[in-house]
Amino acid sequence: MNTEERKTFAERVGKKQLIAIAAVLVLGAGAGALILRSAPAKPEAAGHSEAAGHGDGEHHEEAGHKEEGHKEGKAAGGEDHDHSHGEAKGHADKEHHAEEGKAGEGKAEEKTEAKGEAKPAAHKEDEEKIAFTDEQIKAADIAIESAGPARIKLSLQLPGEIKFNEDRTAHVVPRVAGVVDSVPANLGQEVKRGEVLAVLSSPGLSEQRSELQSAQRRLELARTTYEREKKLWEEKISPQQDYLQAEQAMQEARIAVANANQKLLALGATPGSSALGRYELRAPFDGMVVEKHISLGESVGEAVNVFTISDLSTVWAEISVAANNLNLVRIGEQVKIRSSAFDQTATGKVSYVGSLIGAQTRTATARVTLTNPQRIWRPGLFVNVELVASETEAPVTVAADAVQTVEDKPTVFLRVPGGFLPQHVETGRSDGRRIEIVGGLKPGAAYAASGSFVVKSQQGKSSATHTH
Repeated sequence: MNTEERKTFAERVGKKQLIAIAAVLVLGAGAGALILRSAPAKPEAAGHSEAAGHGDGEHHEEAGHKEEGHKEGKAAGGEDHDHSHGEAKGHADKEHHAEEGKAGEGKAEEKTEAKGEAKPAAHKEDEEKIAFTDEQIKAADIAIESAGPARIKLSLQLPGEIKFNEDRTAHVVPRVAGVVDSVPANLGQEVKRGEVLAVLSSPGLSEQRSELQSAQRRLELARTTYEREKKLWEEKISPQQDYLQAEQAMQEARIAVANANQKLLALGATPGSSALGRYELRAPFDGMVVEKHISLGESVGEAVNVFTISDLSTVWAEISVAANNLNLVRIGEQVKIRSSAFDQTATGKVSYVGSLIGAQTRTATARVTLTNPQRIWRPGLFVNVELVASETEAPVTVAADAVQTVEDKPTVFLRVPGGFLPQHVETGRSDGRRIEIVGGLKPGAAYAASGSFVVKSQQGKSSATHTH
């Protein structure tokens, strides 16, 4: 090869390299523009981005083939390398755009799913609401109240028993021995003061009345003698000594009569009875015959309890108080008595608190005096005695009958437009009338108070309808 041919070849190779370099730069700038344009693409343009990726890949493949045709002076290995590089670049751009398109589709699906989940949450309150119109609320007698503060009175429950009022209970015993002639009074009978309960025939009483009558006769004789001696002494017929002796005898006779009368009165017998041995047992006050241990023809002694009379218009409720509660039970304290056998309550005041603690029971005895005009509190009846142990202010309370159990949780039905909404709450202290709400309810919230069970029953019907 001569000098001119070498020069011409060198110039030809240089021009081809320059053209190839320029082509590579133009292709690089075009690919960069495509990448920048496809990067912020929206999910709905995913299909377009994927098509652009395929187009870009084909464009790079064509550029690789063109570059291979221009590079005639390079070795076969270099040509294969350039061709592989172009194809890899095109495929990479294609896969990149395809992944971006899939990512856009994934985001669109996530947004669609998010919208689908938000939809039932927005309607949750409507689904739980229990529909009630104002007319239905009025017809069902559902009271609407507002949650607010109240004083919660914590009570102490103590066991007790109804007993006779011992101040108005008497054990009637005959004060002389005798045989029963008649028994007008019956067990359970209401008797008045002085009414005859039984009649006895007593020899001892007969002797007492005989002594009285003898004393009365001696007094009459002594009075007559005294008047005669006084007249004789005044007429200067008898000496003064006879007059004084007659006066003394009359005074002694008076004492004997008074003594005989007192003996009969102490025995409870009437001095002027025609029958000397008749002894009448009489009621000491108004009351009821609660015990009877006497029968017709029976011989009774002087100290035998034959009747027990009690005035049941007042009774005692005896309370057993443990040592740690003695400081809470005070004289004059107002208490409430509840029967454990029937639905009955009464109020009274503590009238006595014992100062001794029983050796066996380790409790002290307190007493409440109850009025019993209807005779419903009978001795022997067990009762529960409730007294106020402490009183505190609670910031949020509701009526006791407003709390219902729904899904094993305490629930209050809140008043909302068009009905009620169940609200689970956390309860605290209660005094039977108000319940403290420590969680789940704000002050001033309107709720169903009395009649809330109607709302609960309606909720059960609604749940059954939805299930069906």
